[in-house]
Amino acid sequence: MARPRRIDPQLVAKAQAVAAQATDVRDLRAAQAVLLPALAHTTLEETAVLLGVGRATVPRLQQRFRDGSAVPRAAPKRWGGRRRALMTRDQEAAFLAPWVAHAQEAGVLVVSPVRAALAEHLGRPVAASVVYRLLARHGWRRVAPDTRHPKQDPVAQAAWKNNSRTHWQPC
Repeated sequence: MARPRRIDPQLVAKAQAVAAQATDVRDLRAAQAVLLPALAHTTLEETAVLLGVGRATVPRLQQRFRDGSAVPRAAPKRWGGRRRALMTRDQEAAFLAPWVAHAQEAGVLVVSPVRAALAEHLGRPVAASVVYRLLARHGWRRVAPDTRHPKQDPVAQAAWKNNSRTHWQPC
C-alpha cells in the first residue's frame, strides 16, 4: 500500500501565490507540480501528463519548490560524471607516472603488475577491466600484433604456390 500524502497548507499557499504572479513558465510549472496533487488529487503520472514532463521530473520540481528555489537560474546540473570513480583524474595521473618511465624503457607495459599495484594503492581488489579503462582514460592503448610477419617473402610464397603439388599422396 502506498504511503498517504502529506500536504503542507503553507506550501500550497506559497504555490498559489507563485502561480498567480509567475512570469516564467518554469516557475509556473514548479508551482503546478505542488498544486495539482494537493488540490486536484492527481497522481504523479497524471501530474506529469498535465505538465508535459516525465514522471520522475514531478518530484524534482516539488523538491526544488520546497527548497525555495523553484527553478535553478544557472545551468542545470547534468546527470553525467564519474559517480563511481576510485580516484580523481589527477590522482590517477600521479599513480601512472612511475609506470610511464618503466614503459618507455621496456617498450611495453604489462597490466598484471599495474593491477596489483592499483589494488595495493586502493586497499581492495580491482578487476582487470578497471586497469584497462584507467589506461584508456589517460591515452594509453593496447598494442596489437602486426598483420604480417617481418621476415615474410612474397616472392618465395608465390614460387611455393606455383611449384607445390595440388594433390598430396600418402608416403
